[in-house]
Amino acid sequence: MNQDAAIPARLHAAATAGDTDLARYLADERRREAVARVTGRIEALGIRHIYYQFVSVTGRIMGKAAPAAHWATIAGRGVQLWYGAVADVCADRQGNYIGYGANASELVALPEPESFCQLPWSKSVARVFCTLFRNREEPENAGAFLTSDCRGNLRRLHAEFEKKHGMHLRVGCEPEMMWFKRGPDGKFAGGTTRPLAYHIDQFETLFPVIDRVTQYAQAMGLDMIQGDHEDAPGQVELNIWFDEALRNADRLTTYRQICAQVAREQHLIATFMTKPFMGVSANGCHHNVSLWTGGEDQVNPIGIEGELPASPQVFTYRKGGKNEFLRETGEWMPAPVGLHSIGGMIGHLPALTALGASTVNSYRRLADLGFWAPVYRIWGLQNRTAAVRVSAPGRLEYRAVDSLVNPYLMAAGLLQAFDDGLMRKCDAGQPESRNVYEAMEAGVKVERLPSDLREALDALEADPVVMGALPGEMARVFFHFKRDEWARFIATVTEWDYDRYLEYLP
Repeated sequence: MNQDAAIPARLHAAATAGDTDLARYLADERRREAVARVTGRIEALGIRHIYYQFVSVTGRIMGKAAPAAHWATIAGRGVQLWYGAVADVCADRQGNYIGYGANASELVALPEPESFCQLPWSKSVARVFCTLFRNREEPENAGAFLTSDCRGNLRRLHAEFEKKHGMHLRVGCEPEMMWFKRGPDGKFAGGTTRPLAYHIDQFETLFPVIDRVTQYAQAMGLDMIQGDHEDAPGQVELNIWFDEALRNADRLTTYRQICAQVAREQHLIATFMTKPFMGVSANGCHHNVSLWTGGEDQVNPIGIEGELPASPQVFTYRKGGKNEFLRETGEWMPAPVGLHSIGGMIGHLPALTALGASTVNSYRRLADLGFWAPVYRIWGLQNRTAAVRVSAPGRLEYRAVDSLVNPYLMAAGLLQAFDDGLMRKCDAGQPESRNVYEAMEAGVKVERLPSDLREALDALEADPVVMGALPGEMARVFFHFKRDEWARFIATVTEWDYDRYLEYLP
């Protein structure tokens, strides 16, 4: 390492001057110690380059890269990117940049040393997640947390929830995705397997891909617990052990990054698109959620021999404690905390749908009936036709969410719904044990979830509780992006238009 091996005292003093969020973040002595430990890891692992990354409003991984020799300086100063990077650096239909104008300042992205991890496919490279701040020279709120940082928002909202209720949220996701062939032109050239659910032969066909994904995942702190072939071409679900909400969101983001890398290696397409085909299952991403008190963080280096290729926190999971959704008798009916939380979810399901089903394509999944996609506002015990399902004693499965979800926004939305349910002691009503279609035939009145993105966005905008998951500038950026997505869809001629109208008359 060069002279940047430690943060110079004068640089640290300048960076932490003033009473701002950024200054307080840099003044944390524990962080300075963690930065020094990463310096040692960089040397021991032979890291030459580092990705400084964050997550945009759509869930896309954004950031910059820099030689590892500058780690200590960047840890004290951050990297700067135009604010519009939080909205994928794109323009709307009118040519206006989404979220921020061309003359907007540059955000400050400060690395979180506890998220430092070597990339197993390129071992001279590491990645680190960043927390985002407003520019130091902004005329207003200089150095404040950037409220369009979805990951930073989740961290802060979760801390507020835990302080208020004494409980924390643990999440386990079921990310379905598909592996497609890539043709000579680089485009989609069909599925890699047949649409046969749980078929070991189809799983075996994709095993070289699955094995490589698992190897990389374990090297990056993901405890892979089980997987299967689902009932669409090339569709696989690989599950990761559940954990505290922020770490779970980081791991889902990392899993997507891993799949993209394996696709490059195998000359395939790894897609998390919600509904590539009608008539077969879509790519859902059920969120299994529970509220806990207590427990302790434990390092869990599955599949790792010798020194960890990352900060220990990358391999850390929250274990033990008390599941506040679980009755002491162990029965399926949730405890009061769980029932009030369900009441909050059911009360805010239309708004939550805009976060869990966040794209135009998401609503193809909800329109293709017969594949257990949740389209009605009910809950039940082990009822896969319900939007909220008690999937095991002490665990709720939120089903109206798909694999294009931004997990940071989704977890923040669930926290807001749980908070409202707990504060108002919302009545969940009785669980529906019947198939929802049978219940409706028997006369049960059931409200449908939003049927398209515009309807879902309207429901979200009208719900002040769930809007709390989009604080400050996040609401403006999110709605600018998503309203434009809907407008682009309405302004597009599709294959369906040609099939239906090209020779419609005479």
